[in-house]
Amino acid sequence: MLPYLNIFGKEISTYMLCVLAGVFTAGIYVCKTAKKRGHDNNDYIIFMLVSAIGVFFGGHILYGITNIPFIVEVVKNWSSLITSFWSFIKLFVMVFGGSVFYGGLLGGMAVGIIYGRKKKLDLNEYSDICAPMVPLFHFFGRIGCFLGGCCYGIESPFGITVHGNELVPTINDVQRFPVQLLEAGLNLALFFVLAHLLKKNRFKGSLFAIYLIIYSVIRFSDEFLRGDTYRGFLFGLSTSQIISILIFIGAVIFLVVKNKKKLSDKQLYKTE
Repeated sequence: MLPYLNIFGKEISTYMLCVLAGVFTAGIYVCKTAKKRGHDNNDYIIFMLVSAIGVFFGGHILYGITNIPFIVEVVKNWSSLITSFWSFIKLFVMVFGGSVFYGGLLGGMAVGIIYGRKKKLDLNEYSDICAPMVPLFHFFGRIGCFLGGCCYGIESPFGITVHGNELVPTINDVQRFPVQLLEAGLNLALFFVLAHLLKKNRFKGSLFAIYLIIYSVIRFSDEFLRGDTYRGFLFGLSTSQIISILIFIGAVIFLVVKNKKKLSDKQLYKTE
């Protein structure tokens, strides 16, 4: 693990460097793909920037939701915990300072849909082009998780042992399964699959739903290999597993309804 890099005497988070690399690479992919398909790059850049607002707030809000037990304790003991403005800020950062991928994904989707409808964009085309971008970005993010030590795996006879990680001391001196690298690899594979389908113009208007279905299965499965417990649990499942189930069901319903609508439109066209 390498949580920090020393650059010109300053410690820089490797996770943030990976995130920036992901944003840069995914942005280039979207812009080049949009241009090849005859679209204006600037429209997609604005769309991604607006959606990024939802990604930012959604990720932090869901992280806060997973900290509900801690929030309850803060509310019960607020008079002793919040003694000044700065103590309040520290508690706020503890509750909402982290970020959850699913929260960012859902937040970005919500803001993107609202913006797209307001600007009367072709959301089918936008969602298809942006579908491969998400797992590509996520690939870099999970590499950052591995280097930083977060989202670590369970104890395993097959894995990696870390020493001296001050950022996440829990992972030290224990051989753990590199679940971050597994998910990174699966995300990269998913990117190539979606990019190929987009290039061949397959499943028009449905690529993002296909992404959601496949990734929800990946995430539900690899959560069993996660060793961290701070992400929240309910009914024996992690928060992300519960969200995965809901997203899978929602995406399947979306595809079924969309296909039924296509069939009805074809039948109506034939009768005319």
